[in-house]
Amino acid sequence: MDITFSHRNLLGIEGLRVDEIRSILTAAKAFREISRREIKKVPTLRGKTIINLFFEPSTRTRTSFELAAKRLSADAVNISSSTSSVTKGETLLDTARNLQAMHPNLIILRHSRAGAPHFLAKHIDAPIINAGDGAHEHPTQALLDLFTMEETLRDVKGKTIGIVGDIKHSRVARSNILLLSKMGARVTICGPPTLIPRRIEAMGVTVATDLDAILPSLDIIMMLRIQLERQERGLFPSLDEYARFYGLNRQRLNTCKENILVMHPGPVNRGVELAPDVADGGHSVILDQVENGLALRMALLYILCRGKHHDS
Repeated sequence: MDITFSHRNLLGIEGLRVDEIRSILTAAKAFREISRREIKKVPTLRGKTIINLFFEPSTRTRTSFELAAKRLSADAVNISSSTSSVTKGETLLDTARNLQAMHPNLIILRHSRAGAPHFLAKHIDAPIINAGDGAHEHPTQALLDLFTMEETLRDVKGKTIGIVGDIKHSRVARSNILLLSKMGARVTICGPPTLIPRRIEAMGVTVATDLDAILPSLDIIMMLRIQLERQERGLFPSLDEYARFYGLNRQRLNTCKENILVMHPGPVNRGVELAPDVADGGHSVILDQVENGLALRMALLYILCRGKHHDS
């Protein structure tokens, strides 16, 4: 497989070139076929050791990275904050240095602090994949989202994509804005004014606060979860009020383009950002995102464990 990728780590979207992004997506398409076989395993990374170091809860991301490693025949080790020595006062750097002493081939890190993967990348030798750092970035989610979009639309260039909801606290929104803009898409963000970061227009997006006004123009709509765990109080009156103005229900869907794609990075709060019949309806590609996420992460494990990278 001919891969163009010159980085030692995957820490964010900004440093990736378009040809490198295309290489990742091409590899993901090839690896997706493995998960559709009766025997879902290949010896590609036999003898490699991959550590999932997760300091925040996760279902889709952590499970897909673990499955990705196992389907490539790597040894996967899962560590959460509750089962690590962090609970005894050990620092993140000391934890990582101890893991480094065991010579893993790759560390996948999710952390509540923005910049944590970048910090570790400066201090340890093993390549690092950022699986989400605070409200900063979630690069693998953005890549799998792009993969899913282009499976249906072929190319996002010139398409209008709406990202709706809690933009302020969303690492998914930030990574998608960076990636989709890089690939030539038009991005409109929408949500309550209190959940829109100040000066976000500098990222090249259009800002809206009226969901109904933008729906007819969208080719893709990505709904985001309200992240109550990251929010200060009083950013909106109630979840019911939020759903009334910013939830995607059947009535709103009927005002959209006939072939619109409905996306969500999960977990979905049904009845808040998405009505159940929309989440499960024919326009939804939410489960395609999950399947594609596994393939995308298999591709990244393969790329970063090859040992042919040149820079960070």
